[in-house]
Amino acid sequence: MSESSGDRQGDPYLRNELSGNVDGPVVQAQVIHGGITFNVQKVVADGPVLRPDQVPPLTVRCVNHTEELSLLDSDLLAAIHGSSAIGFAVIFGIPGVGKTTLACRWADTVRDRFPDGQIFVDYAALRRRAGGDVSAAVVMCLRALGVRDTFMPESLEDLTALFRSRTAGRRILVVLDDVNQPGQVRPLVPKGPGSALLVTSNGKLGELALDGARPLSLEPLDMDSGLRLLVQQCGEEAVEAERDAAERLVGFCAGLPKALQLVAARLLTSKRLTMSRLAEELADETRRLRGLSLRGEHSVSAVLDLTYRALQPDVARLYRVLGWIPGRTFDAGTAAVAARLEAAEAEALLDVLEESSLVDVTEDGRFRFHDLVRLHARERAAEAAVEEPEDGRQAVVERVATHYLALTAFADRAVREDRLRVGNLNGLLRDASDPFAAEGGPDPLAWLEAERAGILAVLREAAGLGLHKHVWQLAEGFTVLFLHRRYLGDWKESLELGAAAAAEAMVPAAEARLRSMLSRPLMDLGEYDRARAELEKAVACAEVSAHAALKASVQEFFGRYWDRFDADLAMDAYRRSVELNIEAGEWRGVAIATYFLGCAQDAAGRHDQALDTLRRAHQDLLTRDDKRMAARALTAIGAVHEHLGDSDTAMRVLGDAADALRAEKASHYEAQALVLLADITERTGGAREAVREHVIRAHEIYEAGGSPEVEKLRERLNRLDGTV
Repeated sequence: MSESSGDRQGDPYLRNELSGNVDGPVVQAQVIHGGITFNVQKVVADGPVLRPDQVPPLTVRCVNHTEELSLLDSDLLAAIHGSSAIGFAVIFGIPGVGKTTLACRWADTVRDRFPDGQIFVDYAALRRRAGGDVSAAVVMCLRALGVRDTFMPESLEDLTALFRSRTAGRRILVVLDDVNQPGQVRPLVPKGPGSALLVTSNGKLGELALDGARPLSLEPLDMDSGLRLLVQQCGEEAVEAERDAAERLVGFCAGLPKALQLVAARLLTSKRLTMSRLAEELADETRRLRGLSLRGEHSVSAVLDLTYRALQPDVARLYRVLGWIPGRTFDAGTAAVAARLEAAEAEALLDVLEESSLVDVTEDGRFRFHDLVRLHARERAAEAAVEEPEDGRQAVVERVATHYLALTAFADRAVREDRLRVGNLNGLLRDASDPFAAEGGPDPLAWLEAERAGILAVLREAAGLGLHKHVWQLAEGFTVLFLHRRYLGDWKESLELGAAAAAEAMVPAAEARLRSMLSRPLMDLGEYDRARAELEKAVACAEVSAHAALKASVQEFFGRYWDRFDADLAMDAYRRSVELNIEAGEWRGVAIATYFLGCAQDAAGRHDQALDTLRRAHQDLLTRDDKRMAARALTAIGAVHEHLGDSDTAMRVLGDAADALRAEKASHYEAQALVLLADITERTGGAREAVREHVIRAHEIYEAGGSPEVEKLRERLNRLDGTV
């Protein structure tokens, strides 16, 4: 049974719809698509990005950073001027001191020094969605340089090597924000002469000095600079009118720009509040929140509390509820679901929070808490929980998890309707609008990728709260993203959470499904022993479920495992999968398991058997109207003919396969067929121009996708053209 096989919504006894206080779908959002939210950035057309421009724009002016900007010029530009050196600097300081603002400001001033672009990686965001996965950061940078997911290497070592190759001929600036380990930096040192790497961190990262990094300590603002920031926000007249009070406010904020901006917001949003009155409030230590001080200085959370107390009751309630939303960012639709509001009402209240500097708006229109602000919102929510249990952590997370579960289920079905699913979500989806089916709706994979961090955060939070049904069903639907995008760390974690939740919920069919799928990222990560252990547990759980289609799927996964170690066991697993699919009446699953069986037979040297098996699979896939998989089977048939010494037939079949794959826009598999076709043509003394034509087309595909294979094909073209 293939991962993309059969539309099995589950037998009646497998139904595991959400129950309890989840009364139907709690799916709200932007009005444009039936009340369901989505927020996907515009997808860029295929092809390499020649000049990435990812450093965030400046939304606030730098204050008193002239000396630091000059030091960066000296350390970075001087290091690379007229030499092949790479500029390398680390800006460090306490949270909220303005490190990111300084890095973005410097990047803006030296834009012309890096003609091949600027790349930006936010490690704080990565840590929340991928556990600080360095590989994910390198993948992000490679995407910015034009490498498609199809051609991404699996190991960090290979990813790093590809990054060096892609930057070797470029002058680029790489900015790594909120780094907390030296290992997050080293794989992303660009190789191109004249390039630079700028890192921000709360710590000094002293080990990077051994690699040539120049440290730059960013200190809190002094009194003059703090006053200048207040002048920028509140006006010179207001500051001069209450100079002593303004100086006290700067002192209470410990020179942190973020705290001063919140003070300014408090002053600007309250007509009757003066700097003197605000300074008196801040002077009262007993009215400040405990536990959120920085280096023993005056509490930043005191400023947050003052701003919070000035909010209207409905705004304050939304602020508290938002603190429980898992993840770092959220959209208006998710906020509406969390607070049980209409989308328009939630948007209006969010505007007030933004004006008060309690939430920031990201470039793609989402909302984001500063880390300290989120902690403050949660503390206020915890205090109100006795009187507002419906807005407590458990209730809010359950509403948000249900919201994401419905949207992920719609996205999963939009990508591939006929796929094995244990969870039956018909009741949840019955009365909800499908945003992916609406005219102008988002691409489902693009939405899943945009929401990846949020979904993973929901899985973690819901798992911690014991929302087992939500977790395993969400993990099952979420996996469709990872079948098309390479995020091994996230895929592994989501399936681990889902499998554990299915075990806790005592749903053996779900546990079998999730553990068998978990074997895929484990094998890609080289964790073969654990992959086998998960598959053995999956087999046992599938047997308990007595679900033939599920057992067929688990056997197919086991066959994929044995492909690496034992051809005979692999073939046995695929044969068993075929038998079980027949028993379940899953004929597309039969065809795909047969295809894998044929490939395994060919790899074992049983070419005659393989040819018969693959022909049967090819015909069955065409009957099921799966043209993409049928074309892949045709490629395998061509390879078998070559192994049998029938080169003419092999070339004819491979040509047909390449044409079919091109029609299906399966360019990665088309390139594989073309390279094989070129090999056979050249080996049998075929026309040089025919070989060249196949290699040129494959080279175009690999170059557009950033595949490491492009260098080999370029060398081959040079040989064909007689230039080497």
